[in-house]
Amino acid sequence: MHGGLTGTGQTTQDRGNLQAAFTAVAVLAALGLCASGCATGGTGARDEGPAHADSVAGAAAAPTPSPAQTARVNAIKLVKDDPAVSAEVKRELKPCVADEFPVDVSYGELTGGTADDIVVNVLTCGDAVGVGSYVYRRQGGRYENVFQAEEPPVYAEIDRGDLVVTKQVYEKGDPVSSPSGENVITYRWSAGRFTEEYRTHNDYSNAVGGGSSPSK
Repeated sequence: MHGGLTGTGQTTQDRGNLQAAFTAVAVLAALGLCASGCATGGTGARDEGPAHADSVAGAAAAPTPSPAQTARVNAIKLVKDDPAVSAEVKRELKPCVADEFPVDVSYGELTGGTADDIVVNVLTCGDAVGVGSYVYRRQGGRYENVFQAEEPPVYAEIDRGDLVVTKQVYEKGDPVSSPSGENVITYRWSAGRFTEEYRTHNDYSNAVGGGSSPSK
């Protein structure tokens, strides 16, 4: 009987030790899972997932710089107030019909400034002959004359960042409507001024239709 009691007590003690061991193992396992989960959350999904997503979202939301917008200017006033413009051209700068002035205006990049440059062509009312061509560049909050040609007939245009000036050539006896040819001069902005890059000459043929057209 004593032996039976001893066996029972030993069994109870062994069961308690085993339960304690199971409990300890379970606690350690839970701690291990927690540590593993925290590590994964700190250096895994949290860093690689949301962090990259935030970066992509931030990049997508970043505003794209837009080209500088140039406000339209009063070209008539610009030319009339320009002391470099000749008195002859200013006399031609008058309304043809009502308040319509014989002026062509172009905006574009010629000088690499912060705003578009302005090309102004002054024409005659009757036959639309160019009497003056001017380029204005914005500097210090105002537009300054950086190029002009006043040998009529003349016309200036912007062509892929270059200034192209066309001057019609008249031989003796040529009517205003039928010049004999033209000189086309390409200028490029360099070292703070326009310098001539190319020059071509075109002869017109008056044999077809009685009009002028570049010969080929």
